Amino acid sequence: MIIEAIILTIITAATPLVIAAMGELVTERAGVLNLGVEGMMIMGAVAAFAVAQMSGSPSLGVLAGIATGALFSLLFGFLTLTLVANQVATGLALTILGLGVSGNLGESFVGVPGVKLPQIVFPVLSDIPFVGPIFFKQDIVFYASIALVVGVNWFLFRTRAGLKIRAIGDSHGSAHALGISVIRTRYLAVMFGGACAGLAGAQLSLIYTPQWVENMSAGRGWIALALVVFASWRPWRVLAGGYLFGAVTIGQLHAQALGLAIPSQFLSALPYAATIIVLIIISHNRRTTLINTPACLGKPFVPDR
Repeated sequence: MIIEAIILTIITAATPLVIAAMGELVTERAGVLNLGVEGMMIMGAVAAFAVAQMSGSPSLGVLAGIATGALFSLLFGFLTLTLVANQVATGLALTILGLGVSGNLGESFVGVPGVKLPQIVFPVLSDIPFVGPIFFKQDIVFYASIALVVGVNWFLFRTRAGLKIRAIGDSHGSAHALGISVIRTRYLAVMFGGACAGLAGAQLSLIYTPQWVENMSAGRGWIALALVVFASWRPWRVLAGGYLFGAVTIGQLHAQALGLAIPSQFLSALPYAATIIVLIIISHNRRTTLINTPACLGKPFVPDR
């Protein structure tokens, strides 16, 4: 069925956006603005592809993508949390660095057939018409993205550790006065965000398009950043927004396939145009935005000051 095929492609396109945005949501809830998501995502993509190609195991490739994203985030954490460098400038610099390094590392893998991560098939359930292929015949990264949304929502709003993260994001000075380790907690949040970005990159090179193409993240890291604002820092809204942006991405591909008399450049720009439009709409409701925005987002913390 055409509708079933469209939904499946939307799921594949939305999954990396949801995963990367969930990681960034936790990072920002801790008061850290990491604009290096794009760089961490592309580094995760090249690491995942390289390890999967050399080992023949896509599962090892996924783990490599996660580890690379987390390690790359440590560099961001060291510069911004330990050396107190500007978070915006550091994130932008690491994105440029990630794009350059990944291009060099992946040069020998261009045109090499990839190793695709297999699907998990649930017996009987996967045979149910329409519903089966969509929900019970997917790769593990899709299920991980759903579990991530549920888990992060529970963690942030139902656990003591989640309360600490939100307290740090809203007032790191008060959190420090209460004995909470602000820097250590922010390091952990940044590493979690980097690991999620690396997993999103692994999904791109092992599932979405199982091959290595330079700059294959194609701005998805920036969309993930906008998605966090679109969702007002709420996990379930990230899921809905991710699938909305995924639908826009797939919609422009189907429009091109149907040969509609619309310039291909305009169709390719639709996902990013949609991002700008959403941000403009959100900016009109400043009261809601200010209420949900972590008060210390992007502000450095130095205990001695």
